[in-house]
Amino acid sequence: MIKINEELCKGCAICIDFCPVDGLLHIDEEHANAKGWNPVLCTDQDKCLSCSQCALMCPDAAITVFN
Repeated sequence: MIKINEELCKGCAICIDFCPVDGLLHIDEEHANAKGWNPVLCTDQDKCLSCSQCALMCPDAAITVFN
């Protein structure tokens, strides 16, 4: 399971590129954070492998992984 800090996320999508589960992460086109960025969302926490690739690649440390 992952938690994405929406206020830190700038929607760069690097985490999406490195997630091994296709379609699990996506940019929230309908919501912007306080800085005006569209953050990333996890579509189904049950499908998350908790592999930490997203958190390791996030340049803003906006993702926390829970096992």
